Amino acid sequence: MKLCDLLQELEEIDIHGNINVEITKVCHDSRKVEEGSLFVCIKGNGFDGHDFIQDAIAAGASAIVVERDYIEENTLLNFETAVITVPSARYALAYLSAAFYGHPAKYLTTIGITGTKGKTTTAYLIHSILEQAGLKVGLIGTIETIIGSTHIPAENTTPESSLLQEYLHRMVEAGLDVVVMEVSSQGLKMHRTEGFVFDYGIFTNLGEDHIGPGEHQDMEEYMECKSRLFKQCRVGIVNCDDSYWKKIVCGHTCKLETYGFSDEAMYKASETKPLREKGKLSLEFSALLPGYEQKLYFKTATPGKFSVYNSLAAIALCMHFGVEVAKVCNSLKNAKVKGRMEVAEVPEAYTLLIDYAHNAMSLESLLQTLREYEPKRLLCLFGCGGNRSPLRRIEMGRVSGRLADITIITSDNPRFEEPQEIIDDIKSGLLPTEGEYVEIIDRKEAIAYGMKIAEPGDILVLAGKGHEDYQEICGKKYPMDERIIIRGVLGKEDTDG
Repeated sequence: MKLCDLLQELEEIDIHGNINVEITKVCHDSRKVEEGSLFVCIKGNGFDGHDFIQDAIAAGASAIVVERDYIEENTLLNFETAVITVPSARYALAYLSAAFYGHPAKYLTTIGITGTKGKTTTAYLIHSILEQAGLKVGLIGTIETIIGSTHIPAENTTPESSLLQEYLHRMVEAGLDVVVMEVSSQGLKMHRTEGFVFDYGIFTNLGEDHIGPGEHQDMEEYMECKSRLFKQCRVGIVNCDDSYWKKIVCGHTCKLETYGFSDEAMYKASETKPLREKGKLSLEFSALLPGYEQKLYFKTATPGKFSVYNSLAAIALCMHFGVEVAKVCNSLKNAKVKGRMEVAEVPEAYTLLIDYAHNAMSLESLLQTLREYEPKRLLCLFGCGGNRSPLRRIEMGRVSGRLADITIITSDNPRFEEPQEIIDDIKSGLLPTEGEYVEIIDRKEAIAYGMKIAEPGDILVLAGKGHEDYQEICGKKYPMDERIIIRGVLGKEDTDG
């Protein structure tokens, strides 16, 4: 494809050199540049693509996209390679990638889900329901990308735009009908989803998270980035019980639908009933849906009021596809998501769960939900990630100290920080609550300890890691899957017995 064809949708650009060159690849990583590539110089945390222009040219790049502020400080007159100057390289990357792959989103029904929590579970619920209804559905999210039978582990909740457009292209090539994807605030902030309009956008909820260096400067920016989805979709489906929902949809350009427990909700839930049997937790609820005169009854495979919200969002979306209620019910009853209220079977009469709760909002929601099941004791094991806001650690410590009977403070992904310093931050939030706690730095030892002290009727939740099967220490990811650790503990106990 010629460079001039790729540039047609970009505005406010300056051109230096020949734009009739053939482009064989669009990329933003100089290490992946090949002969004929278009290299887009984006800025990230700790790197600047402009620093690698010469590397890209040496590798055979046919053209370079740079940002205007770079041109103000540098001269490109001695470059033989074509140079395109743009106001925002990330914005340009999204449109260039979409054009390079033939605008694949036009051939798919696109569903985007944003919110502080619930994105992953809602995405998998929708994926399950629509597939059972006979559609071919792709998924892009925190855990993985699914293209037919291919499962690709995820590095970011929302991939960089060049990779996102490649995935969409592959889905079209594979004959898929629909793609459901998680849309993070960072993805929206960095224009990763530009270049197409979503058919449906879903808002789950908003809470204080991702505020700090390298993320969002404050709650206002976080909220503004989330709201962009509803200026980029045709139909918005939003949780009207969330206190931020009206701000999220302010200035929206889409048709709006609402769900929740409140009277103004179009998809209205009521009458929840927690269920606990054989170590498993679930929930029944009723809902009144548009077009139905009587309440319908549903059962979710995961507990808690937030499971009702996730289910309502999925129900509302799937009604647009004409899915039979019986198929929706069956999917909700059986759908499970790795690391989201995931039950790990143990021979003893207590409940062991693995969950991704990694901020104060999600941990509080998790523990309050588990309290509804009236455990003999609620045991909460968690740590916090390194190189993140200390405030998150303090708040999580405060939440667990207040709601759990015993807190086991351990390590998560310490990254480039000392685990003990992270634990000390957590303790500073927990100590004023006077909640009982122990601290065990080694997460494997902490899990073994929790399983050892768990008694019949207890609920033990391992929070923070969820689907992750690694631990990140000093820039390296070491294998660590809590499911394997649990099996190891049970095997050791069986041997000792």
